[in-house]
Amino acid sequence: MSDHTKHRGGRGARDAGSGPAAAALLGDLLGRVRYAADGAPAEDAIEAGASLLAAAAPGWEAMSTAVVAAAVDAVRRCWAGGWHPADLERIVRRNAPAGSPAAALAIDAIAAEHARRPRAAAASGADAPRDPRWRAQLDALDARVWWDADAGYLDALAARRRTSRFETACDVLTALRLLARLPRITPLPPPAPSGPAPSGRSAPAGGTAASRALGRIRGLLAKAEATTFAEEAEALTAKAQELMARHSIDEALLARPGARAADGPSAIRIGIEGPYEQARALLLDAVAAANRCQAVWAADLGFSTVVGFPPDLEATELLHTSLLLQATAAMHRAADAHHARGRSRRTRDFRQTFLIAYADRIRTRLSAATAAATAAATAASADPDRLLPVLAARDLAVRETTGALFPDTAPVRLRGAHDPAGWHHGTTAADQAHLPPPKSS
Repeated sequence: MSDHTKHRGGRGARDAGSGPAAAALLGDLLGRVRYAADGAPAEDAIEAGASLLAAAAPGWEAMSTAVVAAAVDAVRRCWAGGWHPADLERIVRRNAPAGSPAAALAIDAIAAEHARRPRAAAASGADAPRDPRWRAQLDALDARVWWDADAGYLDALAARRRTSRFETACDVLTALRLLARLPRITPLPPPAPSGPAPSGRSAPAGGTAASRALGRIRGLLAKAEATTFAEEAEALTAKAQELMARHSIDEALLARPGARAADGPSAIRIGIEGPYEQARALLLDAVAAANRCQAVWAADLGFSTVVGFPPDLEATELLHTSLLLQATAAMHRAADAHHARGRSRRTRDFRQTFLIAYADRIRTRLSAATAAATAAATAASADPDRLLPVLAARDLAVRETTGALFPDTAPVRLRGAHDPAGWHHGTTAADQAHLPPPKSS
């Protein structure tokens, strides 16, 4: 280490002894780290900054407090930029260097911000309500403040990960750089409120019944995925699909004419994990389309945004999860057999083509099932002239909302669907996927 570097480190140690000085030093370091070019320049900036932080021994607790405050500020800017907790963890994990704990540190930052939120709301006198799915995402991430005090966070983190102060500082600066460099993304429209409507109107009486139906659907699909007996899984999935169709049509018929904008389409984000992201996004698109939703894939961000009415979004997410599990298991079985026949050099092409063919065939099957179920529901309806216009109006609302949120979308050209064996096995697996025959609601 040069004399100049030592001098800078010593100056940092003296200056960082107070809270404001620590915050100022950290702010200066974060500016250098954030704007450093990717690759070696960023690595050099992070290591230089970590050296200064680690050398700030007399002010280490003040620096720890400043780090937590900077992380909270970074997370709040991400919320303002359209991100939600699950999206934030996913993109940091996706962009972090191999072996980096940046995603875990991002969860700590999310937890710290959430813990401060009630105090911030009380101080301001107002606080906008958050998407009700927010709490579920925090729970899924296990985002909680596990350290005793912000002043001890860095030491607690080093002890938890068994790292030196320098290594801990490198990890923290890496995570803060990733958070600071995230782009703004399209904010999701708020979901329809589940409580009393304005003007004293009550929510639809079917709310409790709808919750029970969704609970039954989740339970049936969980059992279908857990069983090792194909016939039992098919029967459970068929029953779940029947409940999905019935729930969606019932919700459409219960909607009031001229409903408020808040009762219109909403949106959710569903992560698209690698490998074979394009094929997985295609499967989600197929499921979404069959459930009167539209999916828009952001390849560089690792998720698709699905736009639709709440019951259809629920059906899309549940059915996509189940079919993805089935497709992945079938792909691995077929790929293992393909590899065993001495074709290991083509295994990746085989798997990519398998999933694309699976998605293509599932689209055909689901579309046919949706059309047949709608026809059966129309024939059984006491007011058959109302159902189709209601469904058409909802389809139009979904298209208009999608166009407003994403005015510059473009079709994706498929790549990798050029293995004949993969296409054959993928189509066969989709034909064998557990889907019910069309049933009337």
